[in-house]
Amino acid sequence: MTSNYLWRGVTIIALSTVLVAPARADKVQTDGEEIVIGIVAVAAALVVTTVLVIHYSKKRAITGCVSSVENGMALTDEKDHQIYSLSGDTVGIKPGDRMKLQGKKIKPKGPDKTLVWETKQANKDFGLCQP
Repeated sequence: MTSNYLWRGVTIIALSTVLVAPARADKVQTDGEEIVIGIVAVAAALVVTTVLVIHYSKKRAITGCVSSVENGMALTDEKDHQIYSLSGDTVGIKPGDRMKLQGKKIKPKGPDKTLVWETKQANKDFGLCQP
């Protein structure tokens, strides 16, 4: 996803450079102002693109209670009360504990449409789940 935004930024810079028209001697000041405005607009677009790339490339996290299920472990998210089957790096994840896990949501592909959370890292263990 990051490379997609990078190519968009490169395309914006390339088009901005190619589309800049040379200044005429009779309108040097006006053309100079337009070039400065164009440069500022491109710089602003680059800043916005960079902020969006950094924001959306952050790892997401969910917090909830981990439980043991027949084919592994599951986590019930506290915010949306969805149940996610855990995959990925599950080292240190213990059933019965309330934990904060970093990773990403995987779209369900099977016929049962079970939500899957691909864990990258167990951030925090808050102890036992409260009933």
